[in-house]
Amino acid sequence: MSSTRTRWRLGLTATALLMAAGLIPAPAHAEDVTDYAITVDPTAKGAKIDDTMYGVFFEDINRAADGGLYAELVQNRSFEYSTADNTSYTPLTSWTVDGTAQVVNDDGRLGERNRNYLSLGAGSSVTNAGYNTGIHVDEGKKYDFSVWARATAGTTLTVALQDADGTLATTRKVAVTKSGWAKYTATFTATRTSSKGRLAVASLAAAALDMVSLFPRDTYKHEANGLRKDLAEKVAALHPGFVRFPGGCLVNTGSMEDYSEASGYQRKRSYQWKDTIGPVEERATNANFWGYNQSYGLGYYEYFRFAEDIGAMPLPVVPALVTGCGQNKAVVDEALLKRHIQDTLDLIEFANGPVTSTWGKKRARMGHPEPFHLTHLEVGNEENLPVEFFARFKEFRAAIEAKYPDITVISNSGPDDAGSTFDTAWQLNRDADVAMVDEHYYNSPQWFLQNNDRYDSYDRSGPKVFLGEYASWGNAFKNGLAEAAFMTGLERNADVVKLASYAPLYANEDYVQWSPDLVWFNNHASWNSANYEVQKLFMNNVGDRVVPSTATGTPSLLAPITGAVGLSTWATTAAYDDVKVTGADGATLLSDDFSGDASKWTHTGGGSWSVQDGQYVQTDVAAENTMVSAGDPAWHDYDLHVKATKKSGKEGFLVAFGVKDTGNYYWWNLGGWNNTQSAVEQAVDGGKSTLVSKAGSVETGRAYDIDVKVRGRQVTLYLDGQEWGSFTDDKPAEPFRQVVTKDQKTGDLIVKVVNAQSSAARTAIDLGGAKVASEAKVTTLAAAPDAVNTETAAAVAPVASTFFGVTDKFTYTFPANSVTFLRIKKR
Repeated sequence: MSSTRTRWRLGLTATALLMAAGLIPAPAHAEDVTDYAITVDPTAKGAKIDDTMYGVFFEDINRAADGGLYAELVQNRSFEYSTADNTSYTPLTSWTVDGTAQVVNDDGRLGERNRNYLSLGAGSSVTNAGYNTGIHVDEGKKYDFSVWARATAGTTLTVALQDADGTLATTRKVAVTKSGWAKYTATFTATRTSSKGRLAVASLAAAALDMVSLFPRDTYKHEANGLRKDLAEKVAALHPGFVRFPGGCLVNTGSMEDYSEASGYQRKRSYQWKDTIGPVEERATNANFWGYNQSYGLGYYEYFRFAEDIGAMPLPVVPALVTGCGQNKAVVDEALLKRHIQDTLDLIEFANGPVTSTWGKKRARMGHPEPFHLTHLEVGNEENLPVEFFARFKEFRAAIEAKYPDITVISNSGPDDAGSTFDTAWQLNRDADVAMVDEHYYNSPQWFLQNNDRYDSYDRSGPKVFLGEYASWGNAFKNGLAEAAFMTGLERNADVVKLASYAPLYANEDYVQWSPDLVWFNNHASWNSANYEVQKLFMNNVGDRVVPSTATGTPSLLAPITGAVGLSTWATTAAYDDVKVTGADGATLLSDDFSGDASKWTHTGGGSWSVQDGQYVQTDVAAENTMVSAGDPAWHDYDLHVKATKKSGKEGFLVAFGVKDTGNYYWWNLGGWNNTQSAVEQAVDGGKSTLVSKAGSVETGRAYDIDVKVRGRQVTLYLDGQEWGSFTDDKPAEPFRQVVTKDQKTGDLIVKVVNAQSSAARTAIDLGGAKVASEAKVTTLAAAPDAVNTETAAAVAPVASTFFGVTDKFTYTFPANSVTFLRIKKR
């Protein structure tokens, strides 16, 4: 038996055992194997990888804070909910009243920044429904109740925890003895488990109540104002290098004014850190950009403490006085700008200053005399006005560097991975020698497979990259695979990409504004997405330095772009006319002037289409993605002409080509993003990525001539006879990616391989003469591409095994649709 054959048999051992155990899927057929080779050069020196390479980004979206990480079980505890938060809200949202009760805003309030309180009539009660299905309690666990109350003649509060089946804990009596505001407490011990609990507070005599609170005693690390334990532990298990907070769109939207009488108590403000510290009853309330209320019980102090508890670097983001996320307005107010700059300097003092300093003293009074060791701070988030943003950024940076020269001040490049905003922002950042630039992008899995080399060509002497937000569109394993393939490129370029964080972090399944997300939860359980398992595998096996390696690619043949044509709208009504598709040979493939019916078109989206006055019109102004399509999915090399007119609504119109089905197409999005820019987007299995974009808007009532020329994989676009732009979609979506790193402490070589295809990858691995032990610890993630983790089933979970066939040159077969890490010890 030859040594090569011996290595082959040993190489199959670990994989075969896992397949036999049913822990990873076997190839559908014996011939479903593709051959690859990985060559490692242990003598070459690759990029150093910082300990802070991978982190997490926390934004209060999807009820990530109130109703999520912040362990408070009472919703709307301070009666501050308002139509400013959500048009459906009232000050009694989540409360029911038995008897008489009203929410009051007058001089009898608890404090100037806590404007509302409840006036409860004698013999009356209020009951809180909590979040999701109700208040969750576990049998035998303790729960701490508190309330601020006052009663002119004194009163007794009866406080009960109950559900539809009866009591959940012994009812407590709380004597209110003061006519002025005072805090009263009680403790419950749950007698049984329920996820449908209610907290009821009844008063014998008339009373005023505020800050009605119920906290589990068992919180993460700290009891007071604590964090929900299971959610915090999931982040801690990632061992993140940093925590970016608090946003996101929370930071750069809304009014930049403060919460005071002078500003009229603005209820839709940007996230401003001073609103969020100090006693919780003194913290300002605010509307959340994502459509609900922020209590700020989870504020800057808690973020700093959480980062410290999990050994992560805190990375706060402050507003730059240029709004984004569709608002796109530069605030012109020099005094306000100076105030925000001073607030940022005060923030650094709050984090790092001695207890003798003004803000260091406030930190100490909150319970943390030691500094939080802040080293990085970001100004702004995804601004679509790069020139206006950068002018303000430079003022922030100058002030910070003058007083705190050791702080790294981070800029950004807008909300996309390419386009005119991105290019302008990057040029401004390079010209000003900015230390680090935050990039954000959400794209299809195909984009991530195509762009593993994104940072290979970045200037090594220019600004470093903070990839602050990224994800492929979905929580299936195929999304995790694409992200894993991309992450091998991040590590290979760790000399440029210094920080990276998936986004968003949390999603409460009953309050979702954005998906995908890393961790999902409800009021009683939490579970890891497939994407989380990928992130955890990388974050717990980073290594300290890249060991250069190369791999053979997957043979591919790129066919021309094929597909039918389509028309669509998004929150807009529009009329289309004179649609014509002509083949490259001049033959007419489709011609429709809508003088008759629309029988050539198939309606696959939403909205309402009809032929009116010789035009094809979509009339539902609220409908999104109203696609109609016509033609043959096999069409290629053609010219598409259409005349389009916006009638009303927020955006422009969408002209599609290369339409294969409802989830796979290209479209030219004219006047998208609230009519601020135009772009060509590609949809692959429902996930979209931007191929080219430019700033611009569409005029209502004006007829535009739109032409799209498709040749092979090159597309040229014309607007009113002038070339608007072009692109060539010829980058292969490489499914086989690898990176090798070295753990300096253990000496381990960590071979990380992603095989994002339906065939196994039989791989000859050449370690370049490295002296290694004969065994490797293997961690494998393998599942069907569409596998999704749920509350009750973890289809995507790591499997550990040992492989005993390691030599200088050996063969290993990586399962289909898998991420595999081999930790190989030195000999």
